[in-house]
Amino acid sequence: MTPSDEPRAVAAALTGARTQLEALCDDGADRWSRSGVRSLLRTPLTGRPAAVLVLFGMLDLAPAREPEPPVAAELDVLLTRRAATLGHHPGQVSFPGGRLDPADRGPIEAALREAREETGLDPEGVDVLGVLPPLPVAVSNHLVTPVVGWWSHPSAVAAVDHAETADVFRVPVADLLSPGNRRTATVTRGGVTYRSPAFLAGDHLVWGFTALVLDAMFDTLGWDVPWDASRTIPAPV
Repeated sequence: MTPSDEPRAVAAALTGARTQLEALCDDGADRWSRSGVRSLLRTPLTGRPAAVLVLFGMLDLAPAREPEPPVAAELDVLLTRRAATLGHHPGQVSFPGGRLDPADRGPIEAALREAREETGLDPEGVDVLGVLPPLPVAVSNHLVTPVVGWWSHPSAVAAVDHAETADVFRVPVADLLSPGNRRTATVTRGGVTYRSPAFLAGDHLVWGFTALVLDAMFDTLGWDVPWDASRTIPAPV
């Protein structure tokens, strides 16, 4: 590939990723139900309505470090780190989002509003590709709808309210998919050890609900790369 061909190749790869994400939202409910979130879908779908923004795109000019990325090296996902003082999921890496307010007309509006409040992003620059079936989060009694977005016109982001959000950052999807960054997070409660997918993202560990959603999306989209699930790491609880 010549240097002049590279921008076109990157644009084509990103367009392909966006098309796959749109297809997942349009017709992926059945595939989604057979993915890594199937255990959650077998539990009662109850709880307070909430929504998160799963935002993909070329968020900056720094590509993935993975030398042979299975997806476009420029494809990123936006994440936040919750404040350590919060009552639920303190210090945990998460998608921007939160509970539906009475004025919200649905999960899409709630996810965009919460993302703006938490990160300062401009919702006008986000193309909403669709939603995925809601998932229960028993520990906080929420029923969470993942809203999948594409950041067509990225804006500056940072933690707006440090009482809620400690950090805002982007992660190359290819780095998350790298087998060297995959782990199984373990949590032991009441003598029972629970296991779930996890991702190393620099100094952060992505685990819990956020990692479950990412793992299920990557698997359903066919982006997943074989990794050693026996490599465990204690969840930072």
